[in-house]
Amino acid sequence: MIRDITLGQYYPGHSCIHQLDPRIKIIGTFIYIVALFVVSDFIGFAVAAAALAIIIGLSRVPFRFIAKGLKPVFLIIAFTFLINMFMTDGRTLYHIGFIRITEEGIYNACFMGLRLILLIFGSSILTLTTKPINLTDGIEYLLNPLKKLGVPAHELAMMMTIALRFIPTLLEETDKIMKAQMARGADFESGNLINRAKSLVPLLVPLFISAFRIAQDLAMAMEARCYRGGEHRTRLHEMKMSGCDFAALLILALFLALIIFQSRIM
Repeated sequence: MIRDITLGQYYPGHSCIHQLDPRIKIIGTFIYIVALFVVSDFIGFAVAAAALAIIIGLSRVPFRFIAKGLKPVFLIIAFTFLINMFMTDGRTLYHIGFIRITEEGIYNACFMGLRLILLIFGSSILTLTTKPINLTDGIEYLLNPLKKLGVPAHELAMMMTIALRFIPTLLEETDKIMKAQMARGADFESGNLINRAKSLVPLLVPLFISAFRIAQDLAMAMEARCYRGGEHRTRLHEMKMSGCDFAALLILALFLALIIFQSRIM
């Protein structure tokens, strides 16, 4: 399951989605997230799912590769589903003691579960089709207006990108530590939920040590290369908007307008 997390990974490719300006992809992801929270019924989700399917097809990233990112968060989705199903008042369909299943609860559970799934898929496309360095440049450019307020745009963009970049690295390190401890007799799978949680405690100490070691190596590598971010920093490749980028921005605006219009009339 550790290897199934796709957040922060980059899938190499030469599709039209890969070649879009990173600023457009960041704005597009934000618009898609806003659209998912504007949607008020399943028809709107159908429109959002159809748009996402088109984007996945254009990106040429295998759907199976994206879908496996749901495995690590399956418990969160299931927990959200059950909470909405059992904790929503309405017309009772079935009950056992104090546990009631209502018609409105089933509707809300399906609604929230679908929203989470689309949210994970839509967010994954950003990191899967954008190189970390391009993602950093895009975030920094979008945060540049905040520099007038004293916000360190470059430092914030760098921290966010490093955090995303090292998610797969830390997960791989966690997998190695778990296998090493299992070879020494550790058991992470048997017992109830509390015992499993306790068995993970010995995993945290070597993981934190490894994370600090990786952070120190990265800091030393950046200092050895005389890295200085922020002002007076030049780039090997300057970002330039093309006709495809403006067309994508127009399509995103039309998509958001369609979602808002659909949610208003329904």
